[in-house]
Amino acid sequence: MAKIEVEQLDDTKYRVTIEGPEKTTNHEVTIDHPYVERLTGGWHTTESLLEQTFEFMLEREPNTLILKKFEITTLPRYFPDYERRVKEMLDNADQVKHG
Repeated sequence: MAKIEVEQLDDTKYRVTIEGPEKTTNHEVTIDHPYVERLTGGWHTTESLLEQTFEFMLEREPNTLILKKFEITTLPRYFPDYERRVKEMLDNADQVKHG
């Protein structure tokens, strides 16, 4: 399983580092706060959303194929089930955390 680290660079940019099985990759993600609010309902941090987003993508492709730089709002174009699935993943992470 890949290790995912999220670092905030500024108000809307984050660096996500993935230690994959073959190679460590870095990704710069631009994210706007209204979109975070829409996906998380205000219950999760941007960092949690990004961790789940990358878990979602890693289920579909290796870290070496994930774009190096992208805006998070573009993901539903590539993954039509992204928004629904990431909300489920956040809910499941909550249930695991809180028993």
